[in-house]
Amino acid sequence: MRIDIITIFPEMFDGPFSESIIKRAQEKNLAEIHLHQLRDYTTDKHRKVDDYAFSGGAGMVMMIEPVARCIDALKAERDYDEIIYMSPDGELLDQKMANMLSLQGNIIILCGHYKGIDERIREHLITKEISIGNYVLSGGELAAAVLVDSMVRLIPGVLGDETSALSDSFQDGLLSPPVYTRPREFRGWKVPEILLSGDEKLIAEWKYEQSLKRTKERRPGMLDEES
Repeated sequence: MRIDIITIFPEMFDGPFSESIIKRAQEKNLAEIHLHQLRDYTTDKHRKVDDYAFSGGAGMVMMIEPVARCIDALKAERDYDEIIYMSPDGELLDQKMANMLSLQGNIIILCGHYKGIDERIREHLITKEISIGNYVLSGGELAAAVLVDSMVRLIPGVLGDETSALSDSFQDGLLSPPVYTRPREFRGWKVPEILLSGDEKLIAEWKYEQSLKRTKERRPGMLDEES
């Protein structure tokens, strides 16, 4: 998978992409992540990429020309499955979407800033808009990092145990059951005996019951969506 990220703050990705799972995916050549400084695509001598909105109003708007030039340059080199804009009013990111996107070959992610981007970019260049929640961030960089992590960890070979991602919350429409590790008892708090029984059938049934219970208590809306 190749991911090209268009941003005016590429340094914000140094931490998330140089550690843990994302780092491992790149070292294994399972994912390529390329950062593109949007200011490199402006003709303004001050490297400006924003301007005032027509009709006035507070806040600046990202200009159409630099974004179009950057996307055109990338598309001239390869075909892209999706050109994604991180936006508060985009489709809400969920596990199903992450699964689908992890199967794509080439993706562009555009990180907005200021008051947003010129609407013509959204109308003519963007193929998908994604939100990570019903709130507003200072820019699209943090949201893009979340999206990349949600996709890349699902690529076969990235995780040490490839079955691990299959048991994550949301994969089967339920939250994950509780998990425990050693010691078997700590401060009088004990691991459920059934998990120590070795009976795989009973353990699987217990885990399903716990997943269902936890989902009913914490995310009942998930069950409503399934029904």
